[in-house]
Order: sequence, then C-alpha cells, then structure tokens
Amino acid sequence: MTLELNISVLWPVLAPALAAVVVLVLDVLWPRGGAVHLWLAAVGLVGGAAATWPAIAQGAGDATGAFCLPSGSCLYAASSLTGGLQLLALGSALVVLVLTWPAWSRAGRGSATSAPTVVLVALFLAATAGVTAVPAARDLGTLLVSLELATLPVVALVALERRAARYRGAVAGAVALLTTSLVSFALLALGAALWVAATGTALLSPEAAAEAAAVPERSALLLLAAVLVLAGLGFKISAVPFHAWTPLTYATAPLPVTTYLAGTSKVAALGGMIVLVQALAGTSGFALVAVAVIAALTMTLGNAMALRQVDLVHLLAWSAVAQAGWLMLPLASLSSRAVHAAGGYLAVYVVATVLAFVVVLTVARRPDGGVLLSDHRGLARHQPLTAAALGLALLTLAGLPPAIIGLVAKVVVLRPVAADGTWWLLIVATLNIALGIAVYVRWLAALIERTAGEEVLVPAPAAEAAAQTQPRGDRGATAAPSHAAYQMPVRHRVLIGALAALLLLGSIAPVGIF
Repeated sequence: MTLELNISVLWPVLAPALAAVVVLVLDVLWPRGGAVHLWLAAVGLVGGAAATWPAIAQGAGDATGAFCLPSGSCLYAASSLTGGLQLLALGSALVVLVLTWPAWSRAGRGSATSAPTVVLVALFLAATAGVTAVPAARDLGTLLVSLELATLPVVALVALERRAARYRGAVAGAVALLTTSLVSFALLALGAALWVAATGTALLSPEAAAEAAAVPERSALLLLAAVLVLAGLGFKISAVPFHAWTPLTYATAPLPVTTYLAGTSKVAALGGMIVLVQALAGTSGFALVAVAVIAALTMTLGNAMALRQVDLVHLLAWSAVAQAGWLMLPLASLSSRAVHAAGGYLAVYVVATVLAFVVVLTVARRPDGGVLLSDHRGLARHQPLTAAALGLALLTLAGLPPAIIGLVAKVVVLRPVAADGTWWLLIVATLNIALGIAVYVRWLAALIERTAGEEVLVPAPAAEAAAQTQPRGDRGATAAPSHAAYQMPVRHRVLIGALAALLLLGSIAPVGIF
C-alpha cells in the first residue's frame, strides 16, 4: 500500500509544529536565546496562516487531500471551511502570543512562571499545531491524536502559573482540565473502537457510515459510537453536562492562557464535531437528536449561570458554555449549510470573545485593577475607545445592533433548525437570545454607570485621607476605578483596534463570513 503524501497541503499544521522543533533545537545550541523563541513562534504562526489561503480559495465542495490511499480516501482533507477554521485558530493564537510576550520573554527569571521561555513557547506551538490538525482529520487516529495534542500542552501552561496568590488554584484548574481530557479521551477511544466495529474502517467516511446504518445489527453499534464520540467532544467544547471544568480552569489559569482556551481551543472542539457530523451525513440523523438536546441544555445553563456572576472571568467562562450551545445548534441539521453556519458563528464568537478578554486583561493590569464588574464601572468616560471596543464585542455576543455581524450570525445558525422544523429547539434558542441579552447588557450598563467618585463631590484632602484609610479589598466597590491614570501598552491598543476593526468590517459586510 502506498500513500500520496502531498506535503504542501499540511503547512498550516507543519508551520507551528516545525517552529516548536526549531525552538527546542535552538535552545540546545543557544541557551540564552530569550525573545528569539517568541519571534520564531510568531513566524511559525504567520507562516501557517499564510498557508491556509490555497484551501480557503477553493470552491464550495472541493477539498485537497494528503496521505491519500490508493482507494482515493484521504486521512487529511483541506476544504475552504477547514482552511477558514485553521486561519481562525492561528490568528487567535497569534493574539495570545502578543499578550504573553512580556511575561514569557522574562520567564524563569522572577516572572509569574518558573518555566523557561523555551518550554512555554514549545508547549504553546504544539497545542496550536494540534488545533489546526483537527478540522482536517478524516480518520479516527488523526482525530484522536490531534485532539490530545491540542489539549495536553495547555494543561501544562495552566499548571505552570507560579504567582503565590494563584498557585494552588492554577494546579486545581490544571487537574480539572487534565481529568476532563483523560475522561474525554477514554470516551473518544471507546467510540472509535465501536465505529471500527460498526463500519469496518477507521476512516470517517459518510459512505461507510451509511452502509453500517442500513444493517440493523451494525446500526446500533454506529449509534453508540456516535454518541460516545459526541460525548468526548462535548468535554472539549464545554457542553453540558461535560462543562464543569470550564469555570474553574478559566478562573485559575493566567489570563492569556484563558484567552487561548476560550478562543483557539474552541476551534479544535467544533472542528471535531464538524468532522463527526460530516461523517454521519449518509445516515438517518438519529445521533443528531443528542446534539439538539445538548445544545439546548448548554445554552440555557450557560446563560442562567452567567447572569449571576460579578467576576468577569467567571462570566466569560459561563458565556463560553452558552456560546457552545449556539455553536452546536446548527449541527442538529444534516446539511452543508448547517456546517458552514457553525463555522461562521465560531469565527464571530472567537473574535468577540478574544476582544473581550484583551480588554479584561488590560483593565486587570492597571493600578488597583481587577476582574470584577465594578472594575469596569465608568470605563466609557475615562477610556471611551476601549469601552466602545468592548461594547462592540458584547453586542456581537448578544446579537444586537449596531453589531450586525452578531445578529446575522444568530439568524444564520437558526435557519437550518427552522428548515428542519425542529420547533422546540427554535423556541429554546429564542428564549436564550433574551437571556443572553440580559447577560451582556448588564456588563454594558457597568461601562456607562456613574461611579461613586463622580456622584459625590469630596474635597481633595478628605478624599485622599479616605483612600489611605480604606482597606484595599473594599476600594473596588465604592471608589472610582483609576482608569484615567493608566497608560495602556501599545500592544494592547493595537490588538483592541485590530479585533474591533474585524467586527466592524464584518458588520458592514457580514454575508462574506458565512
């Protein structure tokens, strides 16, 4: 048996993977490389992003394969949707790299982590290579290895947090993520074994699935295999009831790593689900009833819990759970339109969520800053451009004008559900639109809320004395946040401006994204 390799198709995966290898080799030859490792990582991510364009430029229904068997089946296939997901993963990873640049450049020398720069960069690039491989996987072996490669290095990045105030929490968050990953892998492996038993092949082939579904004895095995694989992927995407790790890990990991989990890692999770749904396209769709039920439960619980949060990282964690329901919603329909709707919604979600995290991180790092809702009070008056960018992100997630891209994204993911006549799911989704609006409008209200320092005129000497005598832990609830005194780093300004510009451009011409 011979394989047609077609290595050129693999560059979106190979570029970050080779960058990780070069970083490790360079550290042996030049142990004091320092920031050079970060530059190599940036080159790997940019190179991988550039390599996605040939796949994106393909026509609808076309795909370029690699590792192709003589039968014509390929273990790796890059369609326009695959290329778009890979570009999204590499772009969001590049944003995270910029956020971590100052801390990782001095890692191991008195920074928040004791691990050297080379370790952090290699783990980061390995995880990104795994994420980019998942959407293109067309066999069970590639899918399982890619998913674990996308997860396990991130566990280490969470555990390597070394700030005294968060060390124990970081370890707990890493253990929760690791336990979830192991359980997820067990379910995926069992589902893969049953898939092979039902179809007789490890290929994720619609033809093989349709043939198995036509035989009653094999149909039951195929159903169980699909449910187990769906459950394993549910852990990755934070779907109910596999979501418990999300609030804990998000809150204890370093904020840039949390941004990676909320953005880049979601590409792997949804990419795996899209691969599964495409493989089931030739069946009757019995396994997709589970997708509909999980989507309804996920968005409802996520929004209900987000309404109760005052810690913005917890709020964004539960928001990620709710948005996972929206990502799964169109996959309850077996159609190419549904798959592309899920991919388009993921692009909108990742850009808006990463933008929100960048603003949260920026506010948290100012003097007396934090991640509570009260820390964003009055931001619109002191930093109007930053508040406007955050407001655009929140309106996008809520699906409200003038963020037209968010509104269009929700309409597009609802269309396959309406076309299939699944009215109960459509009603649940409509109710969750109202819940989601309440979640994000609550945050928007804090941005324009008048602070205590603006409502009451206090003489300067008295205000200074009160600030000195008031305990630090109580200042966030009553004193005006010191937005005006904070000079935002240039890298944060650039990231906020670029991400906000993407949302604005999408709102001007949203049809092109879908």
